[in-house]
Amino acid sequence: MTEPVGIDELLERVREDLDRVSAKEAFDEAAHGALLVDIRYQELRERDGLIPGALVVERNELEWRLDPRGSHRAAEATSHDLRVVVVCNEGYASSLAAVSLRQLGLHRATDLIGGFQAWQAEGLPVAR
Repeated sequence: MTEPVGIDELLERVREDLDRVSAKEAFDEAAHGALLVDIRYQELRERDGLIPGALVVERNELEWRLDPRGSHRAAEATSHDLRVVVVCNEGYASSLAAVSLRQLGLHRATDLIGGFQAWQAEGLPVAR
């Protein structure tokens, strides 16, 4: 049994193994084949808009949709070598989600530092 930790400590621990990317880096990686996956809930997407080309997957479906061997996988989930950049609203839940994808074998999964809000603050494309 492991010792309980608070969420701040857990985030610090899981982020040690992630090569988290900035909004501009995520934009560049997407241009070179990385899959951006938006896990924000519908209300936030409707309020703030979408990242053009990002795959929208609700957080509770993420592992089923991104598992390349899964029966419910998205068409984009082609390989365990796929570079996946998970995007949440502010860059917290996405870190935990990226670690979960790594546990499924998606060893290049990471997340966007600052989430969608950082993307938008950089003036990167947003579809309304």
